[in-house]
Amino acid sequence: MKAVLCEELGLADKLVIKDVADPAPAPGHVVVDVKAAGLNFPDTLIIQGKYQHRPEMPFTPGGEGAGVVSAIGEGVSHLKEGDKVIFMCQTGAFAEKVMVPAITAIPMPDGLSFEMAAGITLTYGTSYHALKQRAQLQEGETVLVLGAAGGVGIATVELAKAMGAKVIAAASTDEKLQFCKASGADELINYSTEDLRDRIKEITEGKGVDVIYDPVGGDYTETAFRSMAPNGRHLVIGFAAGDIPKVPLNLCLLKQASLVGVFWGAWARANPSDQIQNMTEILGMVASGKVRASVNDVFPLEEVEKAYACLTERRAKGKVILTP
Repeated sequence: MKAVLCEELGLADKLVIKDVADPAPAPGHVVVDVKAAGLNFPDTLIIQGKYQHRPEMPFTPGGEGAGVVSAIGEGVSHLKEGDKVIFMCQTGAFAEKVMVPAITAIPMPDGLSFEMAAGITLTYGTSYHALKQRAQLQEGETVLVLGAAGGVGIATVELAKAMGAKVIAAASTDEKLQFCKASGADELINYSTEDLRDRIKEITEGKGVDVIYDPVGGDYTETAFRSMAPNGRHLVIGFAAGDIPKVPLNLCLLKQASLVGVFWGAWARANPSDQIQNMTEILGMVASGKVRASVNDVFPLEEVEKAYACLTERRAKGKVILTP
C-alpha cells in the first residue's frame, strides 16, 4: 500500500510517499481501507517533533479518517468486514490502509460522505467536549470563537449554535466571515480591520462574552479574555498563531473568570464511553441537519504538501481532507 512517511523531522516538504507493507490486525484491532483522512493542526506539529505524542520514526501521520473495514482482529465482535466506519488513531491515517483499535471505529451513518465523515472526530469531538464538558455551555449564553473559519472553529460555530448559544465568529478576512455566517454565526468580527475588544463590547452591549473558544493564541488571547463576562470561561484549545500567550492571572480575579484547558485526546482515551456518547450526539446533530460538517478543501494523498500548506497558511475554510 502507499503511505505518507515522516522519515525526518521538519515541515511538510520533508514528507515522502512510499510503498509499505499492508498492516495485519492485532487482537482488539481492525484494518480499515482509508477512503478519506482529516488533516488537523496537531499533524503539523507531530512531523516537527513539537507535539505531546512523539512516535518513533519513520511514521505515518494522520489521526482520523473514514473508510471500510477490510480485516478483523481477534476479540472484535461489533464490527465485520465491509462495514463503513469513522475512526481515530494517534498516527497512521495518511495511507491506503490503517490498523486502529476497534473501540475507536464507529459505524458511519447512511447519507454521510467519506469526506464529511473523515473530518468529524477530532474537530467536532474537540469542540463538543470543550463546550459540553469543559465550559458546561448553557442555552442563551454568548460564545466568541477565535479563528472561526478553521476546522475546529467552524465546528464550534455549528455546535454552539445547535446548543442554543449566541455565536460571535472572529476571523481574519471577510470571505472567511461569510463562510462563518453561512454556518450559523450570529455576529462577525474581522480582527484584521476591526478592534476586537471594541466590537465585543458593542455586540454584547458591554456585558462581555460567557465563553471564548481559543485555538489561536498569540495577541488575541489577552484581548479576548479582557472582554469576558463575570463567571466566563476561556477555553484554551491550541496556539495556531505560534506564540503561547502569558495572560496576567490577576485578570482571572478581576473578571471572575476561568482559564480552562482542553486536551480532548487525553480525555477521550481516559473516558471512552463518554467519548462514544459525545460522538453519538454529534452524529445525531449531523443527521438532523443542525450540524453540516462542511468540507471545502480536499486533496489527493499525492498532494499532501499542498494540503499542509492550506492548513498552515490559514487558507482553509472548514476541514482539510486527504483522499488516498
